[in-house]
Amino acid sequence: MNSSSATNAHDPLKFYLDKSHPEAWKAIGALSVASAKAARQAGLDREIVELICLRVSQINGCAYCLNVHTQRALRAGVSDQRLALLPAWEDSDVYSEVERAALFLAEAVTRLPSSEDRDFAQQVSAGVLTDDQFGAVQWLAITMNATNRISIMSHHPVPRADW
Repeated sequence: MNSSSATNAHDPLKFYLDKSHPEAWKAIGALSVASAKAARQAGLDREIVELICLRVSQINGCAYCLNVHTQRALRAGVSDQRLALLPAWEDSDVYSEVERAALFLAEAVTRLPSSEDRDFAQQVSAGVLTDDQFGAVQWLAITMNATNRISIMSHHPVPRADW
């Protein structure tokens, strides 16, 4: 640790990365808006977009984003059953072929598997999704991965819901 780091009095567990460089955060926000717009233009509805965001956030373990996108998914019309089964989507028949292809591709983007597994995921998904959807799903997953990491590194607190 250098001397300037040793004298820094801030608490790293209360350091909000998104607040530290507003222009970088603004650029991520613009990327998020552009990704959502690409998804809409590709014909992906709000339900599938939120399923993708939720699945990526589940894999990354981002509590803050899971909270946000669960609420958005419910508002978009995703059923409780489909939310509950999302971690095991491959073993359930409650997702459409397009949703399954999108989730498979989003997981590949998030997990960055071996090149053979990545190529397989892309080939399978491309066989179901249009070119616009294929690109939009990848941009959604990339953007969600970035925002997950920002929230995780910022220790963003999840507001308590009084149930």
